[in-house]
Formats: sequence, C-alpha cells, structure tokens
Amino acid sequence: MPHQKKIIWRSPKGKVISCVEKNKVMAENLDEIRQICQDALEDAVLMGCDEVQVRAVLTELIVSLDNPYPPQE
Repeated sequence: MPHQKKIIWRSPKGKVISCVEKNKVMAENLDEIRQICQDALEDAVLMGCDEVQVRAVLTELIVSLDNPYPPQE
C-alpha cells in the first residue's frame, strides 16, 4: 500500500513547498523507502528476528542520517 497521508512539506522557515515536481519527488521517495523497509521487516521476521527489535533498528537508522548540506537561508 503506498503512502496515503497527505504531507505538506515546508522549508526550514515554515514556507510551504508548493512546487508540484518537488512534492512528486518527495512522495516517490517516501513510497520507495516504505517498500524497502517493508521488505526488510518481512525478511527479518521470516528469518526469525524480533519484529520490535527490527523496527527499533530501522528507526535508529533514520535518526542517524546525516545532512551533508549547509542550512538554507
């Protein structure tokens, strides 16, 4: 199931990102990430891993991502 929740993306200053193409890319990225995470969770559970631990590891992975770009003004 694709990502269903409508997200209004905002800049660091709170301005709505209204560009159709930017919103399309963000939606596609989220759908891809969700599918990869879903596949990883299913594989892990089928191999006998604890679902709660797998979810915690995936959450930690997201939190640990680095932003390589300087803050935007």
